[in-house]
Amino acid sequence: MRRPNLLITGTPGVGKTTLGKELASRAGLSYVNVGDLAKQGELYEGFDEEYDCPILDEDRVVDELEARMSEGGVIVDYHGCDFFPERWFHVVFVLRTDSSCLYDRLHSRGYRGKKLQDNIQCEIFQTQYEEAVLSYKKEIVHQLPSNTPEDLERNLDQIMQWIEQWMKDNN
Repeated sequence: MRRPNLLITGTPGVGKTTLGKELASRAGLSYVNVGDLAKQGELYEGFDEEYDCPILDEDRVVDELEARMSEGGVIVDYHGCDFFPERWFHVVFVLRTDSSCLYDRLHSRGYRGKKLQDNIQCEIFQTQYEEAVLSYKKEIVHQLPSNTPEDLERNLDQIMQWIEQWMKDNN
């Protein structure tokens, strides 16, 4: 039975991991947090002193995921999306959060200064959405609000309906 691959993307702090893990549990799909995958496999090509974070080796991440993605049934969670092969995903969900809510979430994670401001600006200017639209067919890219627990439940319901329809149409 064929199962879809989904990408959940958006600025750090919008709720990708919370949504992705719960969705995987409800849908019986596997879940990959690219940040965790990179950490486990040390898939880095350096360290960014300005942002105080490792630099992802995107080619090694793609190599690491290729076999799993070809099997289907994978939810990928990452704040970037332009380096993944277009053929991997059947749908892309870009989570969006109001900047004041996002500020509080990132501040509570210890984001400060330039790192905090740049991430807020990315959300204000829809950077992740624009990257997704440039990287994938526009018709498979969807924005979802992610501000409240009610948004989370609505998003879970909506994506579960999408998955169920995809499974009917493709099996």
